[in-house]
Amino acid sequence: MRRRAIDPGDLQRLYVDQRMPTVRVAHVLGCGASTIRRRLRELGISLRPRGPAPRLAAGPLPWSAGLAYAVGLITSDGCLSGDGRHVHVTSKDLDLLETLRSCLSLAVSIGRSRSGKGTRYFRLQWGDRRFYTWLLGIGLMPAKSRRLGRLDIPDEWFRDFLRGCIDGDGSIVVYTDRWHAARKATYVYERLYVSLFSASPPFLEWVNETLARLIGVRTAVWTRRDRACSMLRYAGKQSRTLLAWLYYSSDVPSLRRKRLKALSFLPR
Repeated sequence: MRRRAIDPGDLQRLYVDQRMPTVRVAHVLGCGASTIRRRLRELGISLRPRGPAPRLAAGPLPWSAGLAYAVGLITSDGCLSGDGRHVHVTSKDLDLLETLRSCLSLAVSIGRSRSGKGTRYFRLQWGDRRFYTWLLGIGLMPAKSRRLGRLDIPDEWFRDFLRGCIDGDGSIVVYTDRWHAARKATYVYERLYVSLFSASPPFLEWVNETLARLIGVRTAVWTRRDRACSMLRYAGKQSRTLLAWLYYSSDVPSLRRKRLKALSFLPR
């Protein structure tokens, strides 16, 4: 009888990374569970005990710049699955997901996906029941877009968290304003805006209040008429103050293209 070929990469992705049970892996790959177990042993992959995965204690994780940045990315551009274990982040920027993977010391691969309109994205997904439960404890939840509010982020790590939010669902916009150049040639200005977008106004209000308390910058929460999206936008001196605070070191985790825009406005 001809032996069925099973790709080791598929086994790694389904059984190890996504932690599917062998029965489900077998269903996906179109073979028997015993075949999957035999192939796992041949590849030197340890079999998990049968039955539901044990619940891990969700004790506090040690905060760091990398963890806070990762939480910011997950808050703005990530999703907590309804299974109580998986987290995934989708982005057009491959280097953003590589930075996230490094911040959390993940060993999973970055996949590709495509939207209904054909736009290609990169996708990072991993399963970690303890980390998932910890995220719930600081205020995140599945289907969070319109439900976000205040999160339990220490003040010490708030700027790393916010930088992750802006890298995920914010913008740093620089443009040359020539609106009054017809009146006088020297009336040409370089404008800078730092923005953060969210479908949840209470979340933006909390961010705005925290920034006012920590570094003295404040703006208004602007909401579209259809309430599909809300925005914080900092301009002028406030935007420069905010960027200098966010990029306090040259080696902080960040999205390169946004960091380069920010650095052009920071003192040498």
